[in-house]
Amino acid sequence: MDMETLFSEKTEEVETDKQKVKNLTALVILLAGLFLGSLFVDLVQLMTGKGFSRNAVKNYDLLETGGKTWVAYSNPKVAVQVITDKNCIECDPSEALLWLRRVVPTLEVSSIESDSYQGNLLIERFNIISLPAFIFSDSVAETDFYAQASSLFAFEGGRYFFDMGKIGLPVGKYLKLPEVGDDDIAFGTKDAKVVIIEFSDFQCPYCKAFQADMNQARKEYGDKILFVYKHLPLSIHPQAENAALAASCANEQGKFQAYADHLFVKQDEWAKTTGTQKFKDYAWRFGINGREFAKCLDTKKYQDKVDADKVEAASFFISGTPGTFVNGTFLSGAVGAEALKAAIDAALTKE
Repeated sequence: MDMETLFSEKTEEVETDKQKVKNLTALVILLAGLFLGSLFVDLVQLMTGKGFSRNAVKNYDLLETGGKTWVAYSNPKVAVQVITDKNCIECDPSEALLWLRRVVPTLEVSSIESDSYQGNLLIERFNIISLPAFIFSDSVAETDFYAQASSLFAFEGGRYFFDMGKIGLPVGKYLKLPEVGDDDIAFGTKDAKVVIIEFSDFQCPYCKAFQADMNQARKEYGDKILFVYKHLPLSIHPQAENAALAASCANEQGKFQAYADHLFVKQDEWAKTTGTQKFKDYAWRFGINGREFAKCLDTKKYQDKVDADKVEAASFFISGTPGTFVNGTFLSGAVGAEALKAAIDAALTKE
């Protein structure tokens, strides 16, 4: 190797070493700058009491500044879309969101109007029947809340619908109503502007109290309303189902109203019995064919209809009686004559 080549190689090595030194020096300056910058941010935020540095957020689960306390959560951020109706006071989701934030504190909430394009899509996708409705992002599946209540969620298209009605929170507005079929017990004209659908239990004392108010309203409004009676015998009332079957058998002979009124009047009497004999004894008082009535009751001819009414009530989250629809307005319990009349009047005045 000649001297010129050797000198050239040495020169290249020196230049390479110089470049390495420069790169190392630049890296040290950069790291030092970042450190000092971070330290400066920490000092400024410490002195001003505003904001948190990345270091502070990383190392502490609870921080205070500006009179507020910031807490770190292990749950991911969960977006929830609330479908509601700004014109429906009862649809205000505040109470439900207060409860939800207790179990999922990392909620990020946005509202969607039910009559908007997006609202209609979600209502159809998840077959939503009531407002407010809550649609969660897929991150909800990573929360403890979902782990404990996964059966209450419906999954579709990467989103989760949580049905508040299943846990007993009050419904603000129903988007769909119970169906009125040919086999329902109904009185009035089918094209009436107001349809009243009552889910009731003959052994329920509140239903007994409400019956007088309902009968009075039916007399007062006449053909302006269609009244539909649906059965919801509660499991806590041992004779309620027999009473429902007996009333249906009386309806078969056109005697529902008289027989039903008598069941409520004699509620304390038959409620203490077992079996169906007492219901058969009542039938003779109203010109009912006793033999046909007994056959109807003994064969439980209307059991399927009673069961269908119970399933329908459950689909609308009705677990107590009486539960009454006045068009789209739902009245829970024995609300009284004035509230019933107000709901009917409001329905009659709507366009």
